Amino acid sequence: MPAKTTATPTRQRILDATNQLFYAQGIRATSADRIIEEVGITKVTFYRHFRSKNDLVVAYLQAQAEQESSWFSSLRDPKDPARSLDAIAAGIGAASCSPGFRGCAFINAAAEYSEAGDPVREVIDAHRAWMLGEFASIASDAGAQEPQAVARQFMMLRDGAMVNGYLGEPQELAGALKRGFDAVLAATIG
Repeated sequence: MPAKTTATPTRQRILDATNQLFYAQGIRATSADRIIEEVGITKVTFYRHFRSKNDLVVAYLQAQAEQESSWFSSLRDPKDPARSLDAIAAGIGAASCSPGFRGCAFINAAAEYSEAGDPVREVIDAHRAWMLGEFASIASDAGAQEPQAVARQFMMLRDGAMVNGYLGEPQELAGALKRGFDAVLAATIG
């Protein structure tokens, strides 16, 4: 199995600028030319690293998925699922109060890429399936009778919290999300 390759400094600079611009301004609203200008490279250099803007969007979302997966996994305590959910709620609450918070990068991208089979949508769907699996594992650890159903409820709470943090009152978000997680678990543990 070949070793995982690391990004070149230029490729990483492109991804860093992309992360900032796509998240703040939207994917379709941010042109490749704007990213090229921000990074201070030529079009030839840009297209040497990413054959198309769609390839860049896929790489951006894959990097987001890696970061979110790492964060989410670091909060997991299979011996204490309630603690895991509390940590997830607190993390989402803290993120929603941070400057520049614009919700979930995957929900935002899904709004811009709705066509099934699009490579961008495939990355979104794969990450969300992974997260649903993580929530099902937490539900199973907690003794929920129907972990998949509980996972879908956790996912809806998480998605709603991410949107609420962007549009609503982020200060109360962590507590409200924690109470929602607790209520779902209490109702499903037999």
